[in-house]
Amino acid sequence: MRIVIAGGHGQIALRLERLLSARGDEVAGIIRRAEQGDDLREAGAEPVLLDLESASVEEVAASLEGADAAVFAAGAGPGSGVARKETVDKDAAILFADAALRAGVRRYLVVSSMGANPEHEGSEVFDVYLRAKGEADAYVRGLDGLDWTILRPGMLTDDAGTGLVRLEAHTGRGPIPRDDVAATLAELIDTPATAGLTLELISGTSPVTVAVKSVAGN
Repeated sequence: MRIVIAGGHGQIALRLERLLSARGDEVAGIIRRAEQGDDLREAGAEPVLLDLESASVEEVAASLEGADAAVFAAGAGPGSGVARKETVDKDAAILFADAALRAGVRRYLVVSSMGANPEHEGSEVFDVYLRAKGEADAYVRGLDGLDWTILRPGMLTDDAGTGLVRLEAHTGRGPIPRDDVAATLAELIDTPATAGLTLELISGTSPVTVAVKSVAGN
């Protein structure tokens, strides 16, 4: 399976790349800066240099040709201002979805955020972030031709993953190690029966494979 990840140098993306390459998948990660490439190669992924804030839909679609799945894991990051929440967390997410559709990539996963809501009010940076993520999620939901799954993790931590999670439409707030987010994404990629679901994820008591099968109805 070939999987292309937007935001390939992100903390969750690098973990996911390691997992996917270790199990034998062909993985490519889209990055903005060439110097990030060595980290991707170390993770077993092919770096693809492309700036999602300036690329055309045709350029992004070209990077997705031949892919079996696409994962949007890009983000402006905690140090960015309001403008980049719009250009990355919303606009780049919409661009990547359009490009996946154009390239014929049906399986499409989004790393969103708990609390994302296009109607979220407020003008602080985090308010704009939640609104931007919500608007992007709503756009993806409205596309025909994508088998999308939207994953909304709780508070991200760098604690070692436990492999035990709670994955439901609504979990309530809680922490989740990035390791376990990556493990859940890897399992979701292989579970097309989760298409059309928006899922929240926090630490819990169910093994990742069991949690994913449960929401898929298996």
